[in-house]
Amino acid sequence: MPKDHDQSYHFQVMRRAIDCVDRLGPQATLDALAAEMDMSPAHFQRLFTRWAGVSPKRYQQYLTLGHAKALLAERFTTLETALGTGLSGSGRLHDLFLRWEAMSPGDYARAGAGLTIHWGWFDSPFGPALVMGTKKGICGIAFSAESGPGEAMRDLTARWPQADFVENADALAPWVASAFGVAEGGPVPLYLIGAPFQIKVWEALMQVPSGHVTTYSELAGAVGHPRAVRAVGTAVGRNPISYLIPCHRALRKSGGLGGYHWGLPIKRSILAWEAARAEA
Repeated sequence: MPKDHDQSYHFQVMRRAIDCVDRLGPQATLDALAAEMDMSPAHFQRLFTRWAGVSPKRYQQYLTLGHAKALLAERFTTLETALGTGLSGSGRLHDLFLRWEAMSPGDYARAGAGLTIHWGWFDSPFGPALVMGTKKGICGIAFSAESGPGEAMRDLTARWPQADFVENADALAPWVASAFGVAEGGPVPLYLIGAPFQIKVWEALMQVPSGHVTTYSELAGAVGHPRAVRAVGTAVGRNPISYLIPCHRALRKSGGLGGYHWGLPIKRSILAWEAARAEA
């Protein structure tokens, strides 16, 4: 598990804040929220501001259940627009530049046979993160705050059952530090291990800028299968590289959050965190 729990501790505060806002309502005062979490208002405010970049009061607006609908109305980005204006490249936190390579269909069919995948646990803004990668780049990120570390490990290893998994956090650390903004680094390489249709959907997701959202139907149109909304939703849910391939930015047309493989509280937290950072 990660050695430095500072970011994960902040996420746990945010996770409890979601429950408090849902229970007390968006008009809850700073004092009331702080009391619910057994903290002084000043300490609570410092933690929020350090993690989110905005005040707790402002952040509450991003945690409300209606925020997804507001995003859809105000910050919906068609993928055509994102590509045409360069938003997908410039809108990422810290100007993060992702480069990616996809596994060939033949290699994918061999279920990872002959592939060495390094893994390690890291602290992240959204709780403990299990990160996996090959020599070509990161191939998996799982958040365990909701599912637990055992389930996160089982989930990712089951995707490539014939691969050789080796614990080696040091090999992944520079990429992870850059990906989560802990340190300024070069481009973060990703190695997409999936079926051809899944990879097309994941590539489309990477065009949605931070702080913006799209819909499952928009993604279906972008990959050339406008009627395959359900299949696109399945591909989004099978995305193994959480956060960097931003499946959390896919919403239902109604503004509903839809599903999230690692738990809806984490999806809400990531969307709120990105919106707050975009504002800050």
